[in-house]
Amino acid sequence: MLYDVAIIGAGASGAATARELSRYRLKTILLESAHEVCAGVSKANSGIVHAGFHHSPGTLKSRLEMRGNFLFDKLCAELHFPYLRCGILTAAYSAEEMETVKSLYQRGLANGVRDMELCGRERMLELEGKLCSNVVGGLFAPHSGTVEPYNYVFSLVESSCLNGVHLLCDFKVVSGRYSDGHWEITSDKGDVITALRVVNAAGLSADEVSRAFGAEDFTITARKGEEYLLDRTSPARPSHIIFPVPAKNSKGVLIIPTAGGTTMIGPTAEMTEDKYDTENTSAHLTEILSLVKKMVCGINPRDIITSFAGNRPTLPGDDFYIAPSGKVPSFIQAAGIQSPGLTASPAIGEYIAELLRQSGLEMVEKDDFIPCLPEKYELRNSDKEKMNLLHGQNPAYTNIVCRCEKISEAEIIEAVKRGHTTVDGVKFYTRAGMGRCQGGFCGAKILKIISRESGIPVEELEKRGSCDRMLAGKIGDFEVKL
Repeated sequence: MLYDVAIIGAGASGAATARELSRYRLKTILLESAHEVCAGVSKANSGIVHAGFHHSPGTLKSRLEMRGNFLFDKLCAELHFPYLRCGILTAAYSAEEMETVKSLYQRGLANGVRDMELCGRERMLELEGKLCSNVVGGLFAPHSGTVEPYNYVFSLVESSCLNGVHLLCDFKVVSGRYSDGHWEITSDKGDVITALRVVNAAGLSADEVSRAFGAEDFTITARKGEEYLLDRTSPARPSHIIFPVPAKNSKGVLIIPTAGGTTMIGPTAEMTEDKYDTENTSAHLTEILSLVKKMVCGINPRDIITSFAGNRPTLPGDDFYIAPSGKVPSFIQAAGIQSPGLTASPAIGEYIAELLRQSGLEMVEKDDFIPCLPEKYELRNSDKEKMNLLHGQNPAYTNIVCRCEKISEAEIIEAVKRGHTTVDGVKFYTRAGMGRCQGGFCGAKILKIISRESGIPVEELEKRGSCDRMLAGKIGDFEVKL
């Protein structure tokens, strides 16, 4: 099949572009190198929907950030991903920091941020009782919040596929050849996809994809960020996202009430030559704890239930690189999409669609576009009347598998039906295994359900894909040498 558009990369930017293009009578394919969508940069995202006061007016980044922020309420209403619109507080702890906060306030006004408030000490403590009492003042931006980034991307992809987009995972692009008005895109396994136009939204690999197509030669450098997650019972959970006064190369170490009910602290910001280094270190944990304890009371390392790290794809300069290639035809670059890339992603999808239109692609809106996904059943958010009704239909609806997060057997079954056959895929789709025990009690049950529903033998189930098996074999199968 000859596709109108092939999108490389099923993270936030690629998925949002696919969803936007699904509104039109186009043949679109979304290519992902991993076994599941949202397996790279977007998965390890902090999940913040930024307000728009950090970046300079007039940049593409600030313009798309503002538009993206505006679109999130409508997207959440249509796609039902977890979204907590809790607002951002930027806390100053000295007169010097307060001067920087005033500059952020002026920048926000220039960008058109709505309803910001420059606050003194009393107002900051009124808004957020968890702040340390030596706070001097700060900035309040109410129209911001947090999402679960993986569920946000999953919902974009589900909506795209519902409206005709073809998703192809395990397709690692290694070359592109332009001939007779179309691209031939080849995977590492030798499979070939043909498309009239290509969008490069490959995240950390965008530079490699660009070179593989003979397009611009640029270098993506990773900025690593380590994050730590506190149990939902942590008394330190604030009611707002707490920002420090930003550092030169990052927005600083934050305290984030996640949309899933836990609390995140981090990230760090360390340039690294290894794009795929996702190790956490005790030194950075010590650094993060030192910084957050200066902002919020009650942070306790004993509340940490897990940690992870992610890498942001950076380019020289301070803006996104979203533009048609100047070297090859029918190829659009969407590279260097670091923070606030998740916030901007709905607007990035719109922007790329407009670039495709300007390139001459005929874009006719569908009469039968389906904007909404059905709401997912969630045991933890259901009342007794609904649970009793569903239990009568199928006891799986009330059979709790994950006690920490109150996830039912029916929710895990639904995740598998929707194509999530890795342990991480089910975990991120349902939150099963994300609680205090991190799958210690429910892990074996989850494996059995995935195996039963997918038909994949338990010993062949993978954590993320790429042959990373959960089980190596039975104890009796191993030879013991004395």
